[in-house]
Amino acid sequence: MEPEASIILLDVPEGAGEVDRDFLERFGHPVRVCHGPHAGELCPLLKTGECEMVDSAHGIVFELDLDRPQHRAILERYQKVVRPDVPIRAVVRPEQAEQYADLLKGVEVWTHDPNVAELDAFAAEVDSAGRFGEA
Repeated sequence: MEPEASIILLDVPEGAGEVDRDFLERFGHPVRVCHGPHAGELCPLLKTGECEMVDSAHGIVFELDLDRPQHRAILERYQKVVRPDVPIRAVVRPEQAEQYADLLKGVEVWTHDPNVAELDAFAAEVDSAGRFGEA
């Protein structure tokens, strides 16, 4: 029996250039995209403590703006609710990596658009989380 495909969640601002979604999908990872909460709305993960996209993710790429308090709260919540083997990558500006260093502990940080080698390594970690992380 073939294992179920590992799902990747991309948290990216609407209209922004996304991490190379096609590359990840070519590796057989279904990619789900969340553009974050609309202005004036609270993220369901913060409101109810639940999000189906987060619950089903085997890997998360977070690219929302850490200068926004709600986005910081979302990343902090991810770190509390996802399994420890689920890799989380945060794509941030270099000054944000410094300013929010405490929040980013335990998360691999990319201060640039990830290259193919980085995405390949991330996809391998996602495969491992999907295959071995669920009991």
